[in-house]
Amino acid sequence: MVNLIIASHGEFAAGIKMSGSMIFGEQENVAVVTFMPSEGPEDLAKKYADALAGFNNDDDTLFLVDLWGGSPFNAASKLQAENPEKMAIISGLNLPMLIEAYGGRLMGMDKAADLAHYLIAPAKDGVKSLPEAPVDETAAPAAQKSTAGLKEGHIKINLARLDTRLLHGQVATAWTPDSKANRIIVVSDNVAKDELRKSLIEQAAPNGVKANIVPISKMIEVAKDDRFGGVEALLLFETVQDVLAAVEGGVPIKVLNVGSAAHSTGKTQISNVLSVDKDDVAAFEKLRDLGVEFDVRKVPSDSKKDLFDMIKKADVK
Repeated sequence: MVNLIIASHGEFAAGIKMSGSMIFGEQENVAVVTFMPSEGPEDLAKKYADALAGFNNDDDTLFLVDLWGGSPFNAASKLQAENPEKMAIISGLNLPMLIEAYGGRLMGMDKAADLAHYLIAPAKDGVKSLPEAPVDETAAPAAQKSTAGLKEGHIKINLARLDTRLLHGQVATAWTPDSKANRIIVVSDNVAKDELRKSLIEQAAPNGVKANIVPISKMIEVAKDDRFGGVEALLLFETVQDVLAAVEGGVPIKVLNVGSAAHSTGKTQISNVLSVDKDDVAAFEKLRDLGVEFDVRKVPSDSKKDLFDMIKKADVK
């Protein structure tokens, strides 16, 4: 029997499991993982590890996640990449998908990949409207392609964002369309050397927008090159120190969107998604002295906050 991990942003996974139980009855080997607003990638990884340990068997595992490219998907992708023969992922979690997953297991499906492929059709069929939407039989879906290309001129930076999680659901579904970027560029020496993380980030890119991962030195070269006039970029940085190195090297960042910075030993929490230490504060101060402004928002609809006012109130030591 395939083990199931239902994972989501917030309590959605717990709620849909309860709904599935009302219809199909209680099921064995089904775990719920919820990713809460105050949590980071390490918390999510631990929850997945605990869920897998709780199955106490050697059966395949299928992750049913809410959003392609979101943090639950990204964390599951890392596990799946390490064990591709025994794990699979399907996104777009809905109730028909979950009920059919229970049914598929009952029919004897014991391979996670087979069950994932089987669930795509019923999950799509569960999306209907009343009244029914008119069908335009002449319309054929066209594959979207990135419009970014080589063109005379310098790269345009539509948005630069500091986010420990880099490319995840909020970035893919909210910040990318809000910024009108046609290229996502992750700027990080560490990630550029990590083939697994590079692969996961490329997978998480939204339709029609390509994601690139480059070291800081390469971003500095690109910023000075006059052949990238067709690129309107969303730059993603994992640390404020990386942002500072890029700006000092000549990357023209005027405003830095401060989205998230994970908590770790020695850091002080200044909001539910931002933690900093003295080195981070010093880097922010240097960026300020270089003329960079700060836009502290998790999602575009949030109200902007004053970064240094938050740091002062938290009394970072």
